[in-house]
Amino acid sequence: MGISRRKFIGKSLLVTSGGIAAWNNAKGLNPVFTGKQNAKDIKVFIPMPIQIVIDDVGWWSGEDGSKRNEPYRTGINRRHVPADYQAICDLGKALGIRPQAATILCEWDKENICGKVPSATWMGSSWDNRGNVGQWMEEAADIIRSNSKNIELTIHGVGHEFWENGIFTRAEWADNNGVMRSPDIVNMHLDLYAALLDQHNLGPFPESFVPCAFRHSFGVSEGRNISLASILEKRGVKYINTPFSIMLNSKAVQNTYFGFDSGVITVDRGHDQFNWDVFPADPAAPVTGPTIGMHWPNLLHPDPSRNGMIVGKWIKYLQPVTRTPDMMLAPDSVVFRNQLLHNQLTKVSLRGNIADFDFSEKDKTAGKKLKDEIYIKFRSDSRLNFKPEALKIELSVIEENGYLYVIKAERTGPGKSGAIRII
Repeated sequence: MGISRRKFIGKSLLVTSGGIAAWNNAKGLNPVFTGKQNAKDIKVFIPMPIQIVIDDVGWWSGEDGSKRNEPYRTGINRRHVPADYQAICDLGKALGIRPQAATILCEWDKENICGKVPSATWMGSSWDNRGNVGQWMEEAADIIRSNSKNIELTIHGVGHEFWENGIFTRAEWADNNGVMRSPDIVNMHLDLYAALLDQHNLGPFPESFVPCAFRHSFGVSEGRNISLASILEKRGVKYINTPFSIMLNSKAVQNTYFGFDSGVITVDRGHDQFNWDVFPADPAAPVTGPTIGMHWPNLLHPDPSRNGMIVGKWIKYLQPVTRTPDMMLAPDSVVFRNQLLHNQLTKVSLRGNIADFDFSEKDKTAGKKLKDEIYIKFRSDSRLNFKPEALKIELSVIEENGYLYVIKAERTGPGKSGAIRII
């Protein structure tokens, strides 16, 4: 049974010629303005970005080995094949996005280097991965490399769990209470992760991270003088995605949906629609965002040659988001985290037919280092034209039950504001 996510509501307003007719300031809602301009109803939105995050990618064995001191893996009754990676890319290509593939890499080890870090796998120093080495590795690696626009490898872990004296505990980066493993251990696992990426030329070290089993602490945990985010930040990681409901120190988060920890943005994943081992899944719950989290089996078919059937269901489920005024599918994780900050922090006011944007609150956060773009949607029953001020814009239009204008705007000056005149 799926678990409903917390509802995420995007900013919306209605442009008027005479000002603001009504203001909805109910707790948890962003501003909503109502009115008319030139007898045309015009609604303007800073849409909530929606991002797809897929956990536990990377296993070759699908076996749930938890009952015999091995990882849970994906829990499916077959081995994974290159077509399972292609399924992620096909989803991304159809939707024009880069789904994040939170990847486990120990079973990609073709040189048995994991034995150098006994806490990373169930075999410890006796690690032997020869049974998982084969031409399928290169086939899958080629799929990942040649589809870089439609898949983003994200750090998940080496072996997902943590083995101490040969016995596994949850989880790799933090214990069951969310207390980070020792910094030395964390760095050894991260070094190993980077070396496994290099074995297959899978690209630079990822900029995003999903903690294994969602065991994580926001900020410093007991007995540690640095946070996991601070260690990751030194390696170029800029973004962590995890549910706040089980995150240690979640009360320290600065915003309902995100917080900055050592300059790294941590975003609330909410609750996944499906359990980790639902295989396959048939999505139907309302999209509320900002993260659509899932596990790899949720996207796949028992017969990998029929993965397209399940991918097709997810495509059909997600495509309407592009036509929803108050939401958008984020094309990648950079746009995602930047747009989330705008959705929550950018202020909008009206002067007749001019929509003014105040970026000052966003500029106070660590997010100011991101490329300064904002996506805006205008909804109208009639055709509109737009004239930007202190903004450079790109415009696309969806004609379906009226006009939905999608504007990608970039600030062109050093100021903390911009405007769009509706003509």
